[in-house]
Amino acid sequence: MASPYLSPSRPTRRLIGYARVSTEEQATDAQVDELRAAGCQIIHQEHGSGASRARPVLAKLMRDIGAGDVLVVVRLDRLARSVSHLLAVIEDLETRQAHFRSLRDPIDTSTPQGMFSLQVLGAVAQLERALIAERTKAGMKAAKARGNLAGNPGLRARRPEAIRAASEARQQVYVGDLIASASAWLPIVRRMRPQHSWDDVVRVLNHRGQNWTIEKLRRAVHRLVQERLAEAELLRRAPRRPPEDRLMTLVAGIAIADPDLSLRDIAAQLERMRERTPRGGRQWAASSVRSLLDQARRLGLVVPQPQNDV
Repeated sequence: MASPYLSPSRPTRRLIGYARVSTEEQATDAQVDELRAAGCQIIHQEHGSGASRARPVLAKLMRDIGAGDVLVVVRLDRLARSVSHLLAVIEDLETRQAHFRSLRDPIDTSTPQGMFSLQVLGAVAQLERALIAERTKAGMKAAKARGNLAGNPGLRARRPEAIRAASEARQQVYVGDLIASASAWLPIVRRMRPQHSWDDVVRVLNHRGQNWTIEKLRRAVHRLVQERLAEAELLRRAPRRPPEDRLMTLVAGIAIADPDLSLRDIAAQLERMRERTPRGGRQWAASSVRSLLDQARRLGLVVPQPQNDV
């Protein structure tokens, strides 16, 4: 039965359902039926623990969701492992101008009532974090008073099973963080690799406010390839080009990463990156950018045609 909180959707909106169960033995049929009854045209199904940070199906859904779309779940616990995780997912949806609804909870971010409920959850999450921090400090203080050392006894004793478990836990957290952040950087990597060098990709990403090194980015992409969340083609070696072609590939990479930039926008970005013009100057002209992009096209790079205006 459709939720009373689910208002009729506009024709231009897609209702995208997400169903999750904790083990392979469980079935998502009941959730799928309820989502379908609520009007979901697309339904994604995933098997995985609620405590797990690695949700490849959810990660792909978040990458593909568009402005105006609505992510729909049967219950909040089908989507998030905690209140803070739920708020992070909804914040990500908001940046994409998408919305969220839960069929059995009064959460609908497209309505004022739903946003109020969300604000209440945010306050609960803040209190939850404060209480956890307070309990942790109290526990450490009590352990110290009893003469116990903080930390994992198995790790202090260098027991192999404890080291292995800690390493696996760190890797799970690492993969979860990569999946959560992939929407901010992986699309640009996909547009630029392997035609462009890792150095050019890193420069474009960092200019957009991120903080990557070549090794860090290569390791991140390699891990997503291992998890089958990215294409192995991204790791292929970039074609060798003479040193004078570096500016051409950099300009082409900027245009590919953001097709909406005009020639003057690209010129301004090159100046902020402190890149010298082909003649060694500091000020870039739109004509210089156009010349480098034309050269890239002649070499077979698929580069968008920027506008000539500002």
